[in-house]
Amino acid sequence: MPIVVTLDVMLARRKMRSRELAERVGITEANLSLLKSGKVRGVRFDTLSRICEVLQCQPGDLLAWEPGPEPPEDT
Repeated sequence: MPIVVTLDVMLARRKMRSRELAERVGITEANLSLLKSGKVRGVRFDTLSRICEVLQCQPGDLLAWEPGPEPPEDT
């Protein structure tokens, strides 16, 4: 997928563990793990906003576009 999630990089910069971020944002560690791995098809803006608030960053610090093959469409 051309959209790459760089949440793990920002967590390292902020010296924060996934567990702490999940607690402060109000999502499960499992959902945060799926987001970090890029195995989600979308993210709610309110969740993205809370992550940015906790990490004191911009959405562009967490998401990047890289050229590559598109995933197959769901039928």
